Amino acid sequence: MRSTPRHSALIATGCVLIGSAGIQLSAALAEGLFGRLPIPAVSGFRMTIAAAVLLLLTRPRLRGRSRSAWFGIVLYGVAMAAMNVLSYHAVQRIPLGVAVTLEFCGPLAVAAVGARGAQRLLPALTLIGVALVAGPQGGLDPVGVLAGLGAAAAFGGYTVLAGRVGDDDAGLGGLALSVTVGAVVLAPFSVPAVPLVQSGDLLPLAGSGLLGVALAFSLDFLAVRLTSPRVAGTLFAVDPVMGALVGAALLGDRLTGWMVGGVVLVVLSGAAVIWLSGRAPGEPTERLPADELGAVLR
Repeated sequence: MRSTPRHSALIATGCVLIGSAGIQLSAALAEGLFGRLPIPAVSGFRMTIAAAVLLLLTRPRLRGRSRSAWFGIVLYGVAMAAMNVLSYHAVQRIPLGVAVTLEFCGPLAVAAVGARGAQRLLPALTLIGVALVAGPQGGLDPVGVLAGLGAAAAFGGYTVLAGRVGDDDAGLGGLALSVTVGAVVLAPFSVPAVPLVQSGDLLPLAGSGLLGVALAFSLDFLAVRLTSPRVAGTLFAVDPVMGALVGAALLGDRLTGWMVGGVVLVVLSGAAVIWLSGRAPGEPTERLPADELGAVLR
């Protein structure tokens, strides 16, 4: 029995939620490394670990792929690498909530471009909710803001390219190859930094790579394939919300009334996306039937 687009959107929401939690936890694990190791090197180590695991699990085929498919794989990997490095640079210079909000502007733009009818209001409502979660900020570091906007552009490309690579590959092999490309792109930064890695860094790096790259990117990839870049792009609003909730639960950050209101608004917008995905005519939201997930994971 083939699933409905709404059912697929529900599963995609679960993927995004789990993936977002993995990203936030991995950021907490990697936070202590940035004082001694360059940011591009940490990102490169993370992607190398994730690539090794994904290649081992998926054993992707190298032959039989078209030039267009390889082009998409390479672009996807470059977008991953850029998003990782720029987002960490932004977090080092501006508050986390602001950095993640700026980054979310990328998939939000993707969602806005593909919206139709009443769905056009949802990206705007989601952005308002995310801005409330971030809270008012003044005196921001302009370099940090530029890094955040660069991460947004990379995140937008990441969202679109996930759909393209997913269309060219029945499983997660294309994703594994793209993560490998990202690791190779960052190798000029990570390889020279190997002597700086201490034994106590291995566990945080491994946990960060597995949670924040291998798991999170796989679930994001599945979310886009189950729905569409537009729907998944709106659902990615959970990232700043998850950051605020994790900060409140684990780091003692205070949730203001405005932030709670923003969380509620984002949740309602996400619920509306799921509901409308089941009746929006003409959009290929059913990119991958939910009952075929087993084939994707093999």
